[in-house]
Amino acid sequence: MKLKRELGLFDVFAVSTGAMFSSGFFLLPGLAAQHTGPSVILAYFLAGLLIMPSMFSVAEISTALPRSGGAYFFLDRSLGPMMGTIGGIGTYIALLLKTAFALVGIGAYGAIFWNIPIKETAIVFAVVFAVLNIIGARKSSGIQRIFVIGLLVVLGAFIADGFWNIFAGTHPSIVFDTDEYIPFFTGGVEGLFFTTGFVFVSYLGLTQIASVAEEIKNPERNIPLGMALSLLVTGLIYVLGVFVMVTVIDNEALAQDLSPAATAVEQLFSWLPPRTGLYIIVIAALFAFASTGNAGMLATSRYPLAMGRDKLFSEIFSKISRRGTPVPAILLTAGLIILCIVFLTEEGIVKLASTFQLFIFMTINFSVIVFRNSKIASYDPGYHSPLYPWMQLFGIITSLALMFFMGWGALAFTLGTIILAYLWYHFFVRSKVKREGAIYHWFALLGRHQHDELENEFMMILREKGLRQDDPFNQTIVRAHIHYVAQPRFEDLVHDVADSIALELNVDGHSLRDEFLSTTPIDPALVIPEVSLLYAKKRDILHPVLHIVLSEEGIEKPVDQNGTSSRETIRIFFFLVNDENNPRQQLRMLSSIIDIAERDHFIKDIFSSKSKREIIEYLLHDKQYISFSVSRDKPSRMLINKKLMEVKLPPDVLVVFIDRGNTSFAPKGNTVLLENDVLTIIGRTGSINKLYDQFILPK
Repeated sequence: MKLKRELGLFDVFAVSTGAMFSSGFFLLPGLAAQHTGPSVILAYFLAGLLIMPSMFSVAEISTALPRSGGAYFFLDRSLGPMMGTIGGIGTYIALLLKTAFALVGIGAYGAIFWNIPIKETAIVFAVVFAVLNIIGARKSSGIQRIFVIGLLVVLGAFIADGFWNIFAGTHPSIVFDTDEYIPFFTGGVEGLFFTTGFVFVSYLGLTQIASVAEEIKNPERNIPLGMALSLLVTGLIYVLGVFVMVTVIDNEALAQDLSPAATAVEQLFSWLPPRTGLYIIVIAALFAFASTGNAGMLATSRYPLAMGRDKLFSEIFSKISRRGTPVPAILLTAGLIILCIVFLTEEGIVKLASTFQLFIFMTINFSVIVFRNSKIASYDPGYHSPLYPWMQLFGIITSLALMFFMGWGALAFTLGTIILAYLWYHFFVRSKVKREGAIYHWFALLGRHQHDELENEFMMILREKGLRQDDPFNQTIVRAHIHYVAQPRFEDLVHDVADSIALELNVDGHSLRDEFLSTTPIDPALVIPEVSLLYAKKRDILHPVLHIVLSEEGIEKPVDQNGTSSRETIRIFFFLVNDENNPRQQLRMLSSIIDIAERDHFIKDIFSSKSKREIIEYLLHDKQYISFSVSRDKPSRMLINKKLMEVKLPPDVLVVFIDRGNTSFAPKGNTVLLENDVLTIIGRTGSINKLYDQFILPK
């Protein structure tokens, strides 16, 4: 069972943003200021810049392979299951710790005003968020929206009031004094870079969205756009909010303050009743820690799900409930988080988590280079990282440098996690997994072997993603040539169709015929009984061309599978020719044809169609076309004797056929519509629905 695609653009923004605000704003500024002083503002800004290569890389891979598992899935499919195991287990541990820390933050900030036990409160919220995630990602993301909206409102008010008091207010103790910023770098350049790596954890939620990519609607648009919006908003709030804290709080006091936001707010919001500002910031902190805890539970639980699917963990964690949620994975994650809350302290967790995540980001940037160089045709990202490969190389170098600035203790933790994950792979995983990563496809170009099943998996993912908005699939179906034949030899059929397409496109028929024949071996992703897809590519053709051949009796086609030759009876052939410069579009269109051919009773429905128009309508039948007659007894009577150009239709629809008597033709703008004409129109679903309401539903 598959996860449901329920998350839209704002959900992506909410999960990503909600996973970032907690310790990064309410705890870390004071700790970070110990090492660099007022330049902590610059450290937050640099961390936001330096995470951009990883954001671009995650966005590209996520739009190509929208699967649960995030970093694990990327590393497994690019560098192989050993690196997938290391990345998956390591990132899972880091996210567990980060989520547990956020839940403890709920108890800690709640304890400011209420007499509640901190750890017990954190455990209660761990159970609550686990239940929300079991109910469904949509329910969980709905709560996430509330958290993030409330958080942004409060933090926006904090920053606005802070700037008003700093630059225009009359508060005697709040003055913008440049002397307070001297020295700007109290720890020198080394202190600045250490602090940049230290606060790097504040932005880790930005790429956390990749772990729920499988549940995102229209991932090719929503993932990169949601991540970019999240980075912009979060970066602004971090930099502006920390600026307020640095300006309002004395340097020495800030360096010792574990709750700088609460300290700063005591001098702000003077226009409100006493302590109201403190209540506001505590509410904001609770929103922040709750949103991080909820988003962390959602994203972290997808790691055992993905690793269970691939047999790196027990397969029980790959099970999906009727609600479309991975219940065993959520329960495991919640249990481990509770153990972290009970037995671990918070000291040093941020630095350790940041260091390991820097290692993961380094490998993810390398993964983009591997995927691109593997030349796997079905690796089809909807978003391409800019400035490739320099962006990725910059991300690798800066991540490695920041790791060393974090100190040997953090490096030892990272190395220890890698060793433990490798031992798990060596003793538990290696005997169960025969898969290799895309790096072997890169090696294949240098004479090494590759793992063919990877291309088939990517092809299946490509099919699930479907067509892009600008793919001319509907137009290609409308223009398709349909031929009825008896029982010619397969080779003669290919010869005749190739010559016909060659004449239409003004290309060489011999090379076209050779390409069609080269696709006759069975590809596991293209096997449909009694249906065959043959395809070719030609340079600089204006549009794709499709010929459909129907044979009631069937035509024997030679098949060579695993070295064994045989013949298979085929009743429906699809011959598709695409532009050589756009091979991935061809794969998407082939995938859409496969989806149509896998409909129940496909063969029967095609051969029971009474005309070519009915076949075209059947192939288009996905709520993106409409067919109706012009009649005096129907709402369409308004169209009689009107030129097509005079008819007010939605801008994104196209009249592709008019049936008039025994003839069908493609109309022009000056075509006059007559009574009893049958119009066939294609377009976007919303516009087709409007036409349905206008011309078919009774008035």
